[in-house]
Amino acid sequence: MKPDSKIYVAGHRGLVGSALMRNLRDKGHTNFVTRTHAELDLTSQAAVEAFFAAEKPEYVFLAAAKVGGIHANNEYPAEFIRDNLAMQTNIIHAAYRNKVKRLLFLGSSCIYPKLAPQPMKEEHLLTGPLEPTNRPYALAKIAGIEMCWSYNRQYKTQYLAVMPTNLYGPGDNYHPENSHVIPALIRKFHEATQASSPTVTVWGTGTPKREFMYSEDMADACVYLMTLPDAQFTPLLGQDRNDGLPPLVNIGVGEDLTIRELAETVKQVTGYAGTIVFDSSKPDGTPRKLMDVTRLNQMGWKHSTSLSQGLQLAYADFANRENR
Repeated sequence: MKPDSKIYVAGHRGLVGSALMRNLRDKGHTNFVTRTHAELDLTSQAAVEAFFAAEKPEYVFLAAAKVGGIHANNEYPAEFIRDNLAMQTNIIHAAYRNKVKRLLFLGSSCIYPKLAPQPMKEEHLLTGPLEPTNRPYALAKIAGIEMCWSYNRQYKTQYLAVMPTNLYGPGDNYHPENSHVIPALIRKFHEATQASSPTVTVWGTGTPKREFMYSEDMADACVYLMTLPDAQFTPLLGQDRNDGLPPLVNIGVGEDLTIRELAETVKQVTGYAGTIVFDSSKPDGTPRKLMDVTRLNQMGWKHSTSLSQGLQLAYADFANRENR
């Protein structure tokens, strides 16, 4: 990508999209095309095709998605599969029709089987049953990977899928019911501190292990991959093969911790002085989801923000928003 290449970031105001925008600007890119949800309904095929035909972006970061935690996935399974399938199908096909040079499709680590070997390698895709609570979302993302792969094979497009681990950072969703675990914990501990609550209740047993990545690091990895020279980028795409390795790269930090350890860390960062109570009647989700990031590291990229550093930055961002 050249500094003046026309770049479309779908979902540019979300956690992932906003991080991508900041990273691209920091690297000198200046020619962006963006649309809010109110301006462009990505679930509308006609609207998406008209947008691509008019704007003709050269590079696309497909970060738009309907996302949420365990509660949201349980409550709205129809929306999670319908909206995500529609958005990614419309964008990927419109990118092909309008000769987009490269496209990066962002998925989620929940694409891997519930009991996948740990750490999870790219080749573990479709080797076992998915975790039931987020199966609709996971199946939509798996379909997106397969669509990128199919277009690469049939049309020689350059569409790469990346699977970030659990993300957190500036611009996160702190909704009390529909947020992911880190923003949910930040909000809980912050409000408990303000209210001098003696306890904070955390869903589940606290025993599942999770990997977390600061969103700014994730964005840097995405831009790094999209700017790889052809000699490194093209072999990732699976254009000439239909074997077990899709055009897929894991993005993560390669280490994890228990939800109990995470809760204790967030408690410390927020300054909460009370007691943590675990509600074992609530679902735990997948026992462990650790990404194997060997493929990404071997291409020359590694994360730079530790969990404690990232949590402090995320909490500062949350507190700033609360004080506005």
